[in-house]
Amino acid sequence: MYTKSIILAAVAAFGLSACLETDLERGAVGGAAGAVIGNQVGIDPVAAGAAGVAAGLLCDDVGVCRPARARR
Repeated sequence: MYTKSIILAAVAAFGLSACLETDLERGAVGGAAGAVIGNQVGIDPVAAGAAGVAAGLLCDDVGVCRPARARR
């Protein structure tokens, strides 16, 4: 169950962080979203926040979220 919750938090962070331009912005929003989601689903918000930060920082590197100007 714990692993599913972390994955859910990471997926949600990917979705929220795709709208931003820089890695720092995506990491900050991903961390905040991960912590909030982790708290709501009953897991450690720090661990979920860390997963959110990682997801936000790496999402454009793996091709999930790209800034709009890079897609043109």
